[in-house]
Amino acid sequence: MRFSRGRNFLFRIPEGEELLKFINEFAKKNNVLIGTVSAIGSLKNPKIGYFDEEAREYKVIELTGTYELVSLAGNISLKDGEPFAHIHVALGDSDGMLYGGHLVEGEVFVAEIFIQELLGELLERKPKENGLALWDVEV
Repeated sequence: MRFSRGRNFLFRIPEGEELLKFINEFAKKNNVLIGTVSAIGSLKNPKIGYFDEEAREYKVIELTGTYELVSLAGNISLKDGEPFAHIHVALGDSDGMLYGGHLVEGEVFVAEIFIQELLGELLERKPKENGLALWDVEV
């Protein structure tokens, strides 16, 4: 699939907001149906996930405290007809230890977000045999 660049969005999410919910609502409000997401900042009591292939579900790891959002990378596509942000993070603690995985939840302390909208054929996540909701696009 080929895409062209659409609008760029650069903003800060207010402290106390839940990051995923905010991005999903922002995408819906601004009609961003496909895009990429990156961010830096810090999150309080984040929950990250690791997909357990045998159980076909995410194992949730709950972290306590405030963690540096070293890196956030993700995308926006459609799921159940609505904009859906799929985000992975690298989070650092006060000892410099790094935790990473699929972001399940995170309360914002500071979050500076960049969204690059993409224009082209819509991508929609659909449930697959392995338990994940994935795009139908393969190379």
